[in-house]
Amino acid sequence: MLYRKIPKNGDELSILGFGCMRLPVKADGSVDEERAVKQIRYAIDNGVNYVDTAWPYHMGQSEPVLGRALADGYRGKVKLATKLPSWLIEKREDMDKYLNAQLEKLKTDHIDYYLIHALVGDLWDEVGKLGVADFLDKAKADGRIKNAGFSFHGDGKDFGRIVDGYDWDFCQIQYNFLDEKNQAGTAGLEYAASKGLGVIIMEPLRGGNLTRNVPPAVKEIWDKAPVKRTAAEWALRWIWNHPEVTVVLSGMNDETHIRENLRVAGQAYPNSLTEAELQLVKRVEKKYRELMKVGCTGCRYCMPCPSGVNIPLCFEEYNNLYLVDNPDGEKFMYAARLGGAVALGTPEFASLCVQCRECVDKCPQHIDIPAVLESVVKELEGPGFEERVATARQAFKQT
Repeated sequence: MLYRKIPKNGDELSILGFGCMRLPVKADGSVDEERAVKQIRYAIDNGVNYVDTAWPYHMGQSEPVLGRALADGYRGKVKLATKLPSWLIEKREDMDKYLNAQLEKLKTDHIDYYLIHALVGDLWDEVGKLGVADFLDKAKADGRIKNAGFSFHGDGKDFGRIVDGYDWDFCQIQYNFLDEKNQAGTAGLEYAASKGLGVIIMEPLRGGNLTRNVPPAVKEIWDKAPVKRTAAEWALRWIWNHPEVTVVLSGMNDETHIRENLRVAGQAYPNSLTEAELQLVKRVEKKYRELMKVGCTGCRYCMPCPSGVNIPLCFEEYNNLYLVDNPDGEKFMYAARLGGAVALGTPEFASLCVQCRECVDKCPQHIDIPAVLESVVKELEGPGFEERVATARQAFKQT
């Protein structure tokens, strides 16, 4: 495992962090705690020393599961990160209320890296007026948190003023080879680093979209590389190639993927990719932009939908319609996965949307979700949809 330092405190953090937003789940959607605990501890045993969670992950279950995973001496082996749910804050006292509840859920007396969660410009202004700076100062002074940071999901124009708005120790941004100009982007990465902040990276694989069902046209480009690597390794190495990056969070929930990520994290030095390799990644980026229809990362911040639409899954299948060269197969999979054949027989398809727009303000990617859902309906619920749903139900033995 390779490590990089946080400039302001000298902490040496593993370049691979364990993100607990996408823990393994059971058929009913609950966290498979036994498997999750084994995965987290395996990663720690193999050098990972930064673990990240948040109040809303897994509908509130991520923090308690992680707290139990860090029992038996594992808490002392890691730097623990979690986040203040900024959108729930109505008054100054709420900040202490949530932090104290998180300490209890995580079974610890302090949070090593505490973030103000999911900031955009307006939200930063709101929590600022409510006294977030005073909260962070006092929580650091009394030892409940050690380092203060923020995660960012806003427009790049607001990133700099948030960096400059408090004496932060670190920040967390979305970054991958498709997001160089999205949100904070490369400019934000470099600005934060220039101010001495450690930079934690989220969504390095765009919720798995850069590795799951790799389109043939993209695979053809990867296959031209003299050095053979998986799509995940290319994507991670591209990020770690940036010396400004401190930690890359991976939402690891598959044992094979964990082992691969650990292997790469022992080899990925900054500035180690050749110019030819960087150009190869650039060609892959261009091809993805030609193919993808919606920039959803599957973070599920938009969920639950009041009308029962499984928004991330709708968007996944919509992208797959164009990424995978099998339109009939993808239309059937949409009918099976969203039309009620799978997911306990409960329909979750896009046409359930009533345009309430509750999801729009929650989306970190600023997607006009209702508008895209209309496109999903048009392209995946057209002629033959009811027949595909019926066939899928029969295939999965649901009536």
